[in-house]
Amino acid sequence: MAAEAELKLDDVDHAILAELTSDGRQSVTTVAQKVHVSRAHAYSRIAKLQDAGVITRYTAVIDPVKAGLKASAYVTLKLRQHSWRELRDHLASIPEVHHVGLVGGNFDVILLVRAKDNLDLRRVVFEQLQSLPTVLDTQTLLIFEDTDTR
Repeated sequence: MAAEAELKLDDVDHAILAELTSDGRQSVTTVAQKVHVSRAHAYSRIAKLQDAGVITRYTAVIDPVKAGLKASAYVTLKLRQHSWRELRDHLASIPEVHHVGLVGGNFDVILLVRAKDNLDLRRVVFEQLQSLPTVLDTQTLLIFEDTDTR
């Protein structure tokens, strides 16, 4: 399979992405007006960004506490060597895991875990994460306050 050429984004693409990031529910007409292009041009640009995988999905941003997820933590994992691919799909299947990042440094993976309360968070960490055979060590960093910057 040939390697995909990287899509070069221009100022219009970045403006469209900024608009959709701030409000993914706005119409293409509204986006076009805000970035000063025609509706047809905005529509084709958005389609190009979707086809290239720049826009991967549309989603709602929720307030976790108001949604009943009152305990949040970043959980770091140290893994057995070469176990990332095997672990990645399993982590994605845990409903309380909201983000998975493979990182460099003192640990291998960082997770954003959101649970209904501290007891539920404890269950996820001890029973679902620490019990995995590829996980050598975990650290849990409780989140006292969340601020969404986007």
